[in-house]
Amino acid sequence: MAVLRIRTIGDPVLREESRKIENIGDEIIRLAESMIETMRVYRGIGLAAPQVGESVSLVVVPSREDWEEAESVAIVNPVLSRLKGSIMGEEGCLSVPGFSENVKRSEHCVLTGQDLDGNEMRIEAQDFLARVFQHEVDHLKGVLYVDRLSPLKRQFVLKRIQRELKDRE
Repeated sequence: MAVLRIRTIGDPVLREESRKIENIGDEIIRLAESMIETMRVYRGIGLAAPQVGESVSLVVVPSREDWEEAESVAIVNPVLSRLKGSIMGEEGCLSVPGFSENVKRSEHCVLTGQDLDGNEMRIEAQDFLARVFQHEVDHLKGVLYVDRLSPLKRQFVLKRIQRELKDRE
């Protein structure tokens, strides 16, 4: 396993639509293991492959609602369904370091896909875990949480991010 470099806002890979994984081979398994290690090191809650520079349909997320105690699992070709309700909540992102904003998401969802052995997986989630699942699947579509803000708020936040990132250089 290796700790991978987190790609940050402005990196083109974060805006690409991820490719479906046709074969779960050693390369994908190593990527998933490294993503879990990277997520732990950077103290993230979920991580999508584009965030580490790989434009493939793979996420690592908590396996159950008590996410602080849960194991992280890799889900290949994840799909969201049964999105219900609506709730506002704070979101941050390893790819948008140091910033967070309130984002409207569905309150409930079901995430399906395959595990690293090719078995079908299904995790039902509410509230915070549903937010994590939606956030990570968005990454696979080239969408960042800032894209979910109102146009005016997004413009303000993006200017603030650009200014702060420039100051860090």
